[in-house]
Amino acid sequence: MTSRLITILAVALAVAALVGASIRLTGSSPPAARPVHTSLRASPASYLGVFEPGAPPSWDPVAEFAAAAGREPNLLGYYSGWAESFDTSFAETIHQHGVIPFIQIDPTYASIAAIADGTYDDYLRSYADSVRDFGHNVVIGFGHEMNANWYSWGYGHTPPSTFVAAWRHIVTLFRAQGADNVTWVWTLQADEACAGPIADQPCTGPIASWWPGAQYVSWVGIDGYYRRPTDTFASIFGKTIKQVRTLTKLPVLLSETAVGPAAGQVNGIQNLFHGMVADKTLGLVWFDKAQHDGLDHQDWRLEDSPFGEISFKLGVSTDLAPGPPAN
Repeated sequence: MTSRLITILAVALAVAALVGASIRLTGSSPPAARPVHTSLRASPASYLGVFEPGAPPSWDPVAEFAAAAGREPNLLGYYSGWAESFDTSFAETIHQHGVIPFIQIDPTYASIAAIADGTYDDYLRSYADSVRDFGHNVVIGFGHEMNANWYSWGYGHTPPSTFVAAWRHIVTLFRAQGADNVTWVWTLQADEACAGPIADQPCTGPIASWWPGAQYVSWVGIDGYYRRPTDTFASIFGKTIKQVRTLTKLPVLLSETAVGPAAGQVNGIQNLFHGMVADKTLGLVWFDKAQHDGLDHQDWRLEDSPFGEISFKLGVSTDLAPGPPAN
């Protein structure tokens, strides 16, 4: 019995040696292990994110924001057009800084119905494979602010049921490709008073009609801005947060926000941070872009406002908890 075991062991070692020699001779390598499932921690007030023009491809604008904010962000938001590939190189760069990519995939030039029926599956599989192979946390949204009337995929342009079918199809496809490192953010426009481009209807529709179901969503994002001195966290985000919490108990992220100069940045920023904490949201993504076209397009940059910068640093130091690792 002992001699038989020794013979079996000898044969196994010989086979292993031959396989190793074959790998060395041919230059091939064993297939890489599929990345394990990763999940972002959903701790209140632990995410500081930023959208920066020029990032990608450059890290420099993010570094400038970090200096103004008093802390490096742990989320970096950017918008990806339909048919653009996942930017693995940039994702690797920001991962070295402990920052997680937060990508909003916008289907401006795509048919939402065609997404739902699988027409674009080759593109989506390629994107999902790149995200999976990156192997670290990635936050992804699709068709943000779909409850508002200013995008082709949104309210008044695309039936909610069609959008929901497309959302579910994308999430299902990514999961089938093994891209389990994605945190899915379903992003709404805050249901505040606004004047949209379609004059004969409200600029936001009922959010429940766009809801794809908790099994297809990780976090809920809400976009909203302080434009006027009378704006408060309650007036901008309060109504929408209440509506969301009748649908789901999933965490809420303030996924695109800023306080404009016309709103009074010192007090407005403090109100934003205090509201973020009081409502137990995950944190915020600051829209750090200079715009100069009325109340809806102000200069939102912290770097252009010394007093806003001071107020923001105070909010970061007193209201934000330590963020989770990028993984």
